[in-house]
Amino acid sequence: MSLPDLPTGWQVWNEEPDGRVILTFRPDVFTEDEYPAECLPTIYVTNGSRKRRPGAGQYQTEEWHVELFLEPEIEVLTETFDTRDAALEGAVDVAGRFADGDVDPRAHYQIPREDYFAALDRLTGDE
Repeated sequence: MSLPDLPTGWQVWNEEPDGRVILTFRPDVFTEDEYPAECLPTIYVTNGSRKRRPGAGQYQTEEWHVELFLEPEIEVLTETFDTRDAALEGAVDVAGRFADGDVDPRAHYQIPREDYFAALDRLTGDE
């Protein structure tokens, strides 16, 4: 299955044949000039292990995961699917919810980043 059409603002950053897919939101504005590059919203589609130890992700599992990150350590949501095709559809759904402003990043930060939240609101049209 090829990746379905992505919601506005999302693009394919990397796609491995029959493997992992990485989607990014508005990489054109997440540069050091406008918004911090490390805050680039990213969706990973993978069947790698979710164990929290170094190198665990390189081991394939029977499940596929869709993970939305706002920064490398800020995981906003994870959804699990039985197949890669279902995970790709799930990733497009997550991307759409994010682009529509239906994903609130505020609950996932211990230290509020109000300027960043305001920027996300502007980019997703959720002002």
